Amino acid sequence: MIGFALLMTTFGRTQDKSPVSNVADVEVRVSRHWAYLDSARTFKTTDIRKSIDYISRSISELDARENRKELAESLVLLAEVYTFYGQFDLAIANYKEALDTRYSDMTSLSLGKTYVRNRQWGEAVAILSPLEDNKTLAPYNRVEIFEALGEAQAGLGEVNKALAYYREGLTIATKNQVTPKIPDLNSKIADTYASVNRMEEAGAYYDNSLKEAEKQAPQRAVKEKEKVADFLNKRSRYEDEIQLRKSSLKDLEAIPKPSKPEMGMAVNADSVTRQGINYKIANAYIAQDQYAQAIPFLERSIAEADLEEDLVVQKEATRSLSEVYRKQGDFTKALETYQKYVAVVDTLYLRKEQEISRATQLNREIASIQNRITGLEQERELSQSRYDLALAEQRLTEESNKRQLWIIYSLLFGMFLMSLTAFFFYRSNQKQKLANNLLALKTLRSQMNPHFIFNALNSVNNFISNRDERSANRYLSDFSKLMRTVLENSEKDFISLSKELELLELYLKLEHSRFPDKFEYKVEVDKSIDREAYTIPPMLLQPYLENAVWHGLRYREDKGLLFMKVSKKDTDTLEICIEDNGIGRKKSAELKTDHQKRQRSTAMRNIKERIAILNDMYKTRIEVIVEDLEQNGTGTRVVLNLGKGR
Repeated sequence: MIGFALLMTTFGRTQDKSPVSNVADVEVRVSRHWAYLDSARTFKTTDIRKSIDYISRSISELDARENRKELAESLVLLAEVYTFYGQFDLAIANYKEALDTRYSDMTSLSLGKTYVRNRQWGEAVAILSPLEDNKTLAPYNRVEIFEALGEAQAGLGEVNKALAYYREGLTIATKNQVTPKIPDLNSKIADTYASVNRMEEAGAYYDNSLKEAEKQAPQRAVKEKEKVADFLNKRSRYEDEIQLRKSSLKDLEAIPKPSKPEMGMAVNADSVTRQGINYKIANAYIAQDQYAQAIPFLERSIAEADLEEDLVVQKEATRSLSEVYRKQGDFTKALETYQKYVAVVDTLYLRKEQEISRATQLNREIASIQNRITGLEQERELSQSRYDLALAEQRLTEESNKRQLWIIYSLLFGMFLMSLTAFFFYRSNQKQKLANNLLALKTLRSQMNPHFIFNALNSVNNFISNRDERSANRYLSDFSKLMRTVLENSEKDFISLSKELELLELYLKLEHSRFPDKFEYKVEVDKSIDREAYTIPPMLLQPYLENAVWHGLRYREDKGLLFMKVSKKDTDTLEICIEDNGIGRKKSAELKTDHQKRQRSTAMRNIKERIAILNDMYKTRIEVIVEDLEQNGTGTRVVLNLGKGR
């Protein structure tokens, strides 16, 4: 809340100032805005938290009506920060906000490029096409427009259109000597030809890209050599590939090693490494059954990967070396190397879990900061209104002192202002109540999602611990699909019933894959129900399904049944019933630890609070009843009544 606190402090200071001094105060605040923005640029590529916080401070200094240019600058920089760290959805949202605040061709270009990076091809074409004929932009920017349009058309499968855009960009780059873009465009034209198996044309443009890249920085030349080498590999020209990659290794020897990125910095996925090149050379030898020549390159790759802590390449090179020893008949070395491979895999999985945990924490922090910035505009408008009101009252007081004859009219005017003030305060209180409810909902959702993610990651960890890599991969694939759905719905108060059912069925599939011998499940939906006509809070039913599996069915000695039925209670009300024949609530409570009891109590309380807030805000009719299924206390039934629409 640093940006908001600074805004309130600024408002408190300006309340005591006269209209004459207000002009100077505005200039000071705008000056502070640019200072904060410069600080944000300084930390853009090194510390995302500091960078975004400084942007938040810069926005808090602005007047929403008078400083539209400065506000757009802040929003564009915020989008650039999110783009650098791969948060493309947030970047797109802020670029759009910047365009709504103040249109700019450069902002449109940046938005189009971000659409391309986020694989939103159609949106990229729509925002970039109007810029094609803009001759006022610098040549470099015009090249970027055609390059991005080419990538978007390639993504849409329009090969001929993509080639036309790439060639137009190449023509502009050649004519205006935009040398950094010439090898890029040659390479992308080659990629496009290769994608449709036109290898002769692809080879010619790869040769051009390599020649142009060699005229530039050594790092750029090495990167292009590796790309051409990959092309040679696809055409089985292994000797040419090997010679080109060995040349890349020599070039890398003359290039200083880059320093390791600090925590929180984005890592370039396209970087060329010695361990990666050695591994690819070895693979080229293996493809020709030249195992003796491959072994030294695999060993160098493993050693360099270990030194650089590149576990991915180290894993693949170690596995390949084990395979080579096996094919040579040296089973002792093959087994020894395979054991090293298993150890690297274990280390890699552990690191991936840690990276997922850190990424989750960072994403939560980013979401919190973004929410704060989004609400900052409303807070600033409210503060500006209060400030304007204070100035009006000051003018009224001065006028009444000068003109005693108008005291009656002044009193009437003052009463009018007081009534107006009361009205504004009443409306402000209503807005504040709504804002508090929205904040409470976001808080409750943010408490539910990490709990759900943590349980799911425990399931992945169990597969990994049991060396069940195939099940772990399959589980991770379904889990990633589920997570994408959960995150897409995480900012929404309501989603359609159809989306919620899809999410729940995917969740049950994942839990069933974890405990296939503990329960079966069945989902039954009345065919007469229009699933799109009903809306439901996301992730409202999932905790009840989780309780049924983890606290009821999991403790049965034989296989149980989890049954969910969706039916009509009356014309405008659905009844969603979840039943399980587990051990029951009483016996489950006896088996829980104190921590588990507190955790479950917190989860159920969160659901009740969400329902209460939503019923209050949207006047919905959501109610939940939990009862024992059988008289002896076994089994549990959860009944949720859901009104149609909101």
